[in-house]
Amino acid sequence: MSTPSAIARSAPIAIAARRPHPEVSSVNGRDTHLSTSMSSTASADSGTNIRTRKDRPCDACRRRKSRCVIQEGQQSCNLCQFHSQECTFVQSPQPRKRKLNTEGKEESSAKRRQDRFRESSTSNSGATNSLIEEMANIGGPTMLKRTLGLQSDRYSQYIGPTTDFEPSLIDLSSFDPQDESLLSRGTLRKVCDVDTFLMLPDYNTPGHEHILEDADAIEAIVAPHGLALIELYFRIIHPSFPILQKTVFYEKYNRSHREFSPPILAAVYILAINWWDHSEELVKVPKPNLKELERLARATLADAMYRPKLSTVQAGLLLSQRPEGDQWAPTAQLVAIGQELGLHLDCTSWKIPAWERGLRKRLAWALYMQDKWGSLVHGRPSHIFASNWGVKSIASSDFPDNEFDETDSEDPVEHERGSILFTQMIVLSQILAEVLETFYTLQAMRTVDSAGAQGTHLILQLAKPVQLKLKEWYAALPTCLRMDSTSPIITSNSSRLSSIGFLHLAYFATEITLHRRIIRSLDHTPSSPTASPKPSLDPYILNICRSAAKTRLISAMDFVNRLTTSHLRAFWYFASKTNFALIGTFGSLLWATAPGREEAEWYRRRLGEYRWTLGVSCKGGNGRLTEFAIGMLDTSTGLLKALPEKPALSRVSSEVDTLANGNRTQRSLGEGYGYGSYGGSTGFGIEGPRSDGGLIEDAEGYGLRTSGLVSPSTSVSSSGTSGAGLEAYTVPASGYKVQSGDRRDRPY
Repeated sequence: MSTPSAIARSAPIAIAARRPHPEVSSVNGRDTHLSTSMSSTASADSGTNIRTRKDRPCDACRRRKSRCVIQEGQQSCNLCQFHSQECTFVQSPQPRKRKLNTEGKEESSAKRRQDRFRESSTSNSGATNSLIEEMANIGGPTMLKRTLGLQSDRYSQYIGPTTDFEPSLIDLSSFDPQDESLLSRGTLRKVCDVDTFLMLPDYNTPGHEHILEDADAIEAIVAPHGLALIELYFRIIHPSFPILQKTVFYEKYNRSHREFSPPILAAVYILAINWWDHSEELVKVPKPNLKELERLARATLADAMYRPKLSTVQAGLLLSQRPEGDQWAPTAQLVAIGQELGLHLDCTSWKIPAWERGLRKRLAWALYMQDKWGSLVHGRPSHIFASNWGVKSIASSDFPDNEFDETDSEDPVEHERGSILFTQMIVLSQILAEVLETFYTLQAMRTVDSAGAQGTHLILQLAKPVQLKLKEWYAALPTCLRMDSTSPIITSNSSRLSSIGFLHLAYFATEITLHRRIIRSLDHTPSSPTASPKPSLDPYILNICRSAAKTRLISAMDFVNRLTTSHLRAFWYFASKTNFALIGTFGSLLWATAPGREEAEWYRRRLGEYRWTLGVSCKGGNGRLTEFAIGMLDTSTGLLKALPEKPALSRVSSEVDTLANGNRTQRSLGEGYGYGSYGGSTGFGIEGPRSDGGLIEDAEGYGLRTSGLVSPSTSVSSSGTSGAGLEAYTVPASGYKVQSGDRRDRPY
């Protein structure tokens, strides 16, 4: 059977004419230029650009196109202090010619952002700069030229290697200068040598005829406060969850709200309304109808899935960040849509605008995090596997530096902090994925069960490399993301919200998830009435594992105790409400498996104190954030009422004493699973047997190194309340310390 040759044609013939776009009135002055007041410092007639050190930006801020702010009494600007770099004024400013607009007024900062990004959006090394490409898909000066995933009238479908499209035949198609080729089923769009998409029109998808009507209805609900809500969103949520392209969003909104896919517009408004009182403009007026906004968001998102675009994934992810918006089934849909859009692929060499490559990477990793943390909090198998994940690690170049608003001196530092937080959350999510894959898949659990009496030893061996990664992640955490960090911005503005709390809480949730598996393996109760009892575990290893787990619990509880209103009222990642609950669940597990009565009583008291802390947090910050954890803790402690009475501590200790005095071989084996600190940072380490005396001896004579996180002796909730005999279970530690003026001592 011969291979058909490509059919020669003089020009591609479209299947159907594109439907006309609705007329959108342009913003006044879109093509105007900067005013005389701004150009006076760089006048061509004066022939000089020299400014005093007091007025001119430093070299680093000039390169970043950021506002340079030096606090009174400081020698370096905020941005240079943030990066711990020298603040220099060596380079001469480059002359810039600025024209005047017709009214002689200074342009807005949003307009200046558009002008700056107009150039950067098309500076793509992988794409041509032809006139045809410049005007493709949408006319006029815009950042949306040649976009793949955000076209206004078409959506894309990735052509996979096993579909009815044969890649070898695709290469025989004749592509025009825009790398497109019209076929009977649609338009092929080749973005690189190996990846091709099928572009399909929007107009024949369900619900398309209602797009403008839905956008108008959404805007009418919040009118005339749409712009104020958008500014609130980009000030509070966007820095630490940067899944939108800020300049593209403003560019489209400045033209018309009708340019948006309705669900993304609704999602931004819904999230921003949570911080309604943080806007001086909005706090004076009543809130819009949130229920109607949510109804429109759900309905329009369902329609948008028939014509998926990047905005569809963005809307789904944003709606999932609401405390009550996280569900597992929609997460599966978002992952499928992301694969349809090619978000699981490496787009580094794609012939698309540079800003879209960065956006795709950020959006892909946000989808990855949604899947992994959703897998944790819902107890479901993950949908994303390493074997089908080609996205490169996020880089600083994927966060556009010149998105900063020059009128806001705090934006550069806050955006830098937010991008670092987002990057660190991605790395932590990859470690969480390894924990879930290593210990919580059906195959992993069957392997441990089949190991029998050696199951705990197997788990400890598997935990070692994961725990080392956690230790290294925490040790490398930048100073600006540590709970005790200070910055010129936070110092000068104590009311500034800080989202670093959800990153630290996610770290404790990952630690707890690892320790939960270890603690479960220590239980020698038969899995079923007919099963044979499991052999009792070496009491020394039992004590080592439980002591390390207890240290993690103390650290997590004291972390929650240290949260202030600036943390609690900030943006929290969707998994945070469950992560708060996991701390209580872990404490309940340790209570249920405690070998002695005194230890069980200690966990009961600590859980009571933790519930009180959550209640205070509920009143002083985001109530919905901790209400779920309080309810889950009440459920767990209610189930523990049916727990049989525990034996006395002396009876439990006698078994350990016998082992310590008579079985040195087993003790050496236990020391091989010792838990240690690393330079006072964090985490436990699974180490080889130690003989250097580097272990701290507890009351029972067993070595346990410090955790490097929290000192129970300085904890408000644990000092002086442990009770007799509990010293054997209390592990000294250092690192996180409850400072004076702790949130728990403040009235609300």
